[in-house]
Amino acid sequence: MDKTIIKNPSNTPQVKICGLTRVDEAIKCAELGPDAIGLVFFEKSPRNVTMEQAKKISLSLPKNISTIGVFVDKPFGHIMERVEKCALNGVQLHGMENPDLVRKLIEQDLIVIKCLYLDSRPFLKEASRYNATGYLVECAKGVLPGGNALSWNWSRAEEFGKNHPFILAGGLSPENISSAIDKSRPHAVDISSGVEKEPGRKDITKIKAFIKAVSKSSIEDKNNSRRIF
Repeated sequence: MDKTIIKNPSNTPQVKICGLTRVDEAIKCAELGPDAIGLVFFEKSPRNVTMEQAKKISLSLPKNISTIGVFVDKPFGHIMERVEKCALNGVQLHGMENPDLVRKLIEQDLIVIKCLYLDSRPFLKEASRYNATGYLVECAKGVLPGGNALSWNWSRAEEFGKNHPFILAGGLSPENISSAIDKSRPHAVDISSGVEKEPGRKDITKIKAFIKAVSKSSIEDKNNSRRIF
């Protein structure tokens, strides 16, 4: 495999590859230069990992890649146990977590991403209740928390990004990411199922194509200089 790292210019969105479950795939993914990877701690997800799996993956990655744990309505102690045992740099909150939890996690010097939705609670307009590092924006279509591989009108998120650092997610792929970035102008993009060969198993060729496409996207937006990871 070509191990050349694809460097994203500062005026392109950062990249998070979510739902990794295997050390070998995480290492190959890291060689392509994403800014962050996501480890899912949600039992109903086909990408759910144990603490042992997460620790092995996290410790296999270079220090310049942030490891983000994904949680749904879990208490502070539950989250922090996994942060500490799995060497996580940050957390992504996909449920109805309250602002106090976000504050407590920020105080632990963690990257804290709060998920907000266009068509369900917590809505985008509730961002002022939180003081998160960044916000992951989705449409909230599907049965599980997350993008559920469903595309949506990404332009609906553009106005939100003028005042908030945000990560675009939901229905992204190597084929449509350039259009999605052009329509929404995000600070970062997050992909999982769009670069898989089956749930929980990543396709390295698709990841490479996705990161390459992002690296060619240029956004002339002074707010895009805000780095989330």
